[in-house]
Formats: sequence, C-alpha cells, structure tokens
Amino acid sequence: MRALTWGLHGLTLAAVLGLLFLCQQLLRAHESLWAMALLGAAGLVVLLQFSRRLQAWRYVMPGLLAVLIFIVLPMGFTLGIGFTNYSSAHLLSFERATGVLLQRTDSEGLGMDLLVLRAPQDSGAAASYRVQLMSDDAQPWHSEAFVLPEATVTGALPSASMGATEPAAGVPLVAGELPGGLASSLERLDGRALVALLPALQSLVLRTPDGRRWQLSSLHRVSDQQPRYAPVDANHLTDLRDGTLLRADHEAGVWRDAAGRALEPGFRTVVGWDNYVRIFGDRQFLEPFGRVFAWTVSFATLNTLLTFALGLFFAVALSWPALKGRSAYRIALFLPYAVPAFISIPVFRGLFNENLGEINLVLDLLFGVRPGWFSDATLARAMVLTVNTWLGYPYMMILAMGLLKAIPEDLYEASALAGAGPLTNLFRITLPLIARPMAPLLVASFAANFNNLTLIALLTEGAPDYLDTVVPVGATDLLASYTYRIAFNDGGQNYALACAISSLVFVIVALLAYVNLRFFGSAKSARR
Repeated sequence: MRALTWGLHGLTLAAVLGLLFLCQQLLRAHESLWAMALLGAAGLVVLLQFSRRLQAWRYVMPGLLAVLIFIVLPMGFTLGIGFTNYSSAHLLSFERATGVLLQRTDSEGLGMDLLVLRAPQDSGAAASYRVQLMSDDAQPWHSEAFVLPEATVTGALPSASMGATEPAAGVPLVAGELPGGLASSLERLDGRALVALLPALQSLVLRTPDGRRWQLSSLHRVSDQQPRYAPVDANHLTDLRDGTLLRADHEAGVWRDAAGRALEPGFRTVVGWDNYVRIFGDRQFLEPFGRVFAWTVSFATLNTLLTFALGLFFAVALSWPALKGRSAYRIALFLPYAVPAFISIPVFRGLFNENLGEINLVLDLLFGVRPGWFSDATLARAMVLTVNTWLGYPYMMILAMGLLKAIPEDLYEASALAGAGPLTNLFRITLPLIARPMAPLLVASFAANFNNLTLIALLTEGAPDYLDTVVPVGATDLLASYTYRIAFNDGGQNYALACAISSLVFVIVALLAYVNLRFFGSAKSARR
C-alpha cells in the first residue's frame, strides 16, 4: 500500500513538473491566459493529492482530466475555429500579417558587392564593424563604424510589430574607399564569420546620400530595397509608391488597397455564423453537403443492416448441432475481423482494380464484362458497402452467437412440436429475443459507420468525383472524408469550414448517443 502511495506521489510530481514546464513555455509565447489555466490545474492536482477532505476526488480526477483533455478541449477548439475564417489563405494573426506587409520592399535591380570588416575588439567592449562596397558601375562606398544589435547577433530576430521604425535611418554610406591605414587595421570577415552574423546582417540597413535604402540580398551582396508600405495607424497603411491608403478589412480578414483588392497574406478573424450560413445558405455548398449527408445516412444504415443480417446468418448456421467442424468454420469466419483494416482495405482496392484486379479478370473470363468499380458512382458505392460488410460482419456474428446461447432450447423444441419451420423460429423466437440487447450495439455500429473515414480514405478516396460542384466531393465521400478533403486536400484548405461541418457531425453523433442512452436505458428500467 505504501509503495502504491509513493507511486501516486511520484506521478503527481511528474504531472506538476510537466504542467509547470508547459506554463513556462506559454508565458514565453505571451499566452498568459493559458499559462494561468495550467498553473491552476497544477495547483488543483497538488491539492487533491495531499488534502484528506478531497481524497475521494483523487480517483475521479484522472477520468475527468481525460475527458477534458481528449474530448472537451478538442471539441471546444473545433467549435471555436468554426466561427473564424481560418484557412490556408488566413493563417496569420492580424499583427503577423501586417508585419509581413511592412517588410515588403521594391527594388530597381541595383546592387553592390559587400565586404564586412571588423575592428580589433577590447575585452568587454562590443564589436565594431564597417562595410566596404563596390557598385556595379565600379563606384566604391564605405561606412562609418557601427555596432550590430546584440539580439540579432545571437540569432533572435526582433519581431515585426505595427508602427515599428528603423533606428537612426540606417547606417550612412560615404562615397570612396576606406583610407589605406584604416583598412589594413581591420579584420576581413570570411564566409564562416558572415554566416554566424547573418541574422544581424539581414536586419542591417545601409543608406546612400540620395536616400536609397540597401539591404543584404546574399552573403556577399546588397541590393536596393525600398519599403513598399508604411504604417499610418492600427488599421491603415500607406502605399509609398503612389501614396494611396490600405485599410484592414476585419470582416473578411484581409488588407485591401485603394481599389478594394485583397492583398496577401490574409489574417484570422471571427466571422460568426458565416461558415454555417455557407453550408446551408450557399447553393454551391448546400448541394454537395446534401448529397454527402444522404449517402452517409444510407451507407451507415445499409451497412449496419447488412453486417447484422450476415453476422446473424453465420451465427445461426454455426449453432446448428449437426454441423461438423464448427470450430474451423468459426475461426475462418472470424479472420476478417482479426486482420487490421489498413491491411485488408488496400488488398480489396487491388482486387477491385478495373484493369489488373482479380475480380474483373474473373468477370471478364466468365461473362465478358469489366465493371468500372472506381469510375461509376453506383458500382463504387456497391463496392464500398461490400468491403465494409466483409470487414464488419464478424463483430455482429460474435455478438449474435453469444445472444443465441442465452435463448432456452425449450422454445425451439416447443416450436418444433407445433410444426414451425426455420423462418418461423427466426422471426418469432430468435429476432424478438435478441432485438433488445442488440439494439444499442446496432446504434453504436451506425454511429461508427457514420464517421468511417478509414474505409473511404484507403479504398476510393471519395472517387468518382462529381464534376458539377465547386467544392471537392465524390460519390463515395462520407461526411468525415468530405470534411477531411476540405481541410487538408483540396479547396484551399478551408479549416474553418471543415470544423463547422465537423461540429454538425458531432451534434448528429451526440444525438444518436443520447437516443441510445435515453431510449434503451428507459427500456431496461421498465423491464426491471
């Protein structure tokens, strides 16, 4: 008992240290709210571990934390993204997107060769540098001594922020070469030293007397780079080429120029219910969503019924006392459930191959036909149902075999004396007695098939695709695979729209779970 107690203390200590480390990382990333939440969680863990009054909660808390971390937080994160415009075109925050625009430059294609020199350094003093340049028209330039920012020398570039200005208008350049005596006293930096100073040199701005701005373009060369935009206030920038204003469109998550055109990159913003309005109000989203939803419901329903029917058939057949070798049949029929789906499904994909698959070779040999399993919508759906029925019937067979053993043999003997046949026994005895204990499992099977992404992703990838839709969708896509394609494969990687669809799927599955618990729980209570 003492060893168990010390083990729990050790786990608690490890959990607290882990939470404190995450808290430190969040504070460094300026996520103070999340850091405070983790700090509170660490304090709660310590309190539960050492408080006798809360000792009972010590055993409940791991389960509650698991639900919070693996269910509540991901679902809350998904719901939150569904109310934004988060996509591949709107990845950055407003500050980051603004910083990217402020870093853009225009160039006339001019350049100069760069030579970096370092003065002898006294102990404890900052290193002093000079640059010597040669323009493309053989005009030499050099700079006065300057010190590189220490933050950038160590490799930590300063973050771009709204309204940031360059220090002292950059390092001024003077026409001509460095005096011979001064040049000989300076150390010429080689390529390795320049690479070590690269972050600092990239932030270095050089200016010629005509006001032209030069920055590093390669390790040994600078080019003229004039800033394209300048900040005016928090929501406006100036285009330095023509003096026009850019404004931040927070509803769309983009910066717009004077003509109203959107500039890249966009930024994340809250759009409210717009994604749900697009699903149900925009025809180009509503039609494919309706098709996919109808097929998903049909697929889940048909597959649940087919797997149950086939599993029950084999269970009844294997329960026949006169059948010899029942153990061998039982093992053979259980094998589809024992082989992992990510192995079985690609095998079926090869078997159904339209050109080289064994199924088409046999059909061509016997009947002279080669069905287009992956190009015809009806055949593709039939193939999907066939494969998933093959993968799912062993589970139903095992359940049915266990339930059949609970049915008294006296009922079948009385039925035989009354002259009833096998079908009468099936519909009057077997099905009524296994229907109630089987019903919750059928609902669970329906919910699992509703989100069967693995089958579609490995077998058809949603093919054949519809050609009359704007969003990517195929005839065999379920809601799960449809959402995956919107989020990661096609259509601009619209994560927010995919999260909105995922939220709808979650609501549907949650309603199924509620009906399952409510209806079948009350049915059990009524029987008692």
